[in-house]
Amino acid sequence: MNITTLGNCCIRSLRSAFVADEERIPEIIRRQPGRPAEDGLLFELAGPREWLFFDPKQSRAGIVTCGGLCPGLNNVVRSLFRELHDGYGVPEVLGFRMGYQGLDPARSLEPFVLTHTMVDEIHKHGGTLLGTSRGPVNIDAAVENLIVRKVDMLFCIGGDGTQRGAYALYEACKKRGHALSVVGIPKTIDKDVRYVSRTFGYLFVKLMGRNAGFVAAGATMASQDVNFTLIPEVPFALDGPGGFLAALKQRVLARGHAVVVVAEGAGQNLFQTRSNGTDASGNIKLQDIGSFRGLLCSRTSANNAALFRSWLSDPQPTG
Repeated sequence: MNITTLGNCCIRSLRSAFVADEERIPEIIRRQPGRPAEDGLLFELAGPREWLFFDPKQSRAGIVTCGGLCPGLNNVVRSLFRELHDGYGVPEVLGFRMGYQGLDPARSLEPFVLTHTMVDEIHKHGGTLLGTSRGPVNIDAAVENLIVRKVDMLFCIGGDGTQRGAYALYEACKKRGHALSVVGIPKTIDKDVRYVSRTFGYLFVKLMGRNAGFVAAGATMASQDVNFTLIPEVPFALDGPGGFLAALKQRVLARGHAVVVVAEGAGQNLFQTRSNGTDASGNIKLQDIGSFRGLLCSRTSANNAALFRSWLSDPQPTG
């Protein structure tokens, strides 16, 4: 798999160590004894290149954060600025504010000109310095703004909707004849990006999981105090001898308490109707599994349970 390039790279980098364009990492690293070796897909190795398309000293970069808040956003913004400004000598890095809306002058605030004073300590704080928003942007207005501001590189931090928008911006700039390097940085704590072992929000403790239960499973393994974990990938029944309530009742009667971890997308099969609506980013709105919390508490209380605790995830998707 090869990364799209803008053209011939003829500006020599001032860095001292490089990764060759031809270097690849195989999808399948593990080798089974007695079986022929398989590489699967071959991925282009990330790292500094000896030859660059843009002259860093004559370039301007932009950073935008989109979609729902995710732990680690400020870390990414900080690292991007330090690498661009200090590592490559890019003189100006713009922080577009309030997501993709910040690319449209008619809807946005003036972007930040990022400095060390602004970013050096932001990794100690949650949220994103740049702000965020959901929903589409006027692509033509955004592209015109990027051209007028002479932005050569745009780093888009966000989920699947954000990356679709990033591709649309690249294609629109290409049609306008403006060379714009668009870099998508996946933002999801669900750890559901194929071929990526860990997304940057995953190791932070916050239970989400619209379609993937990795966060709930990871929290369960880390806690070692969890008795039940409900995830989107495994449908379950509430009632009946094999249902969740029967198992929960048995646990509560035996031990007097139960700890349940629930991913936000778990139990969608329990609802009689499915939601067909979408949020501003185009994500399907899920039914709220939290509505079953009262039912679970009432049923366990009826059995004189000493304690019932339910750990529920934030119902907002990560964008």
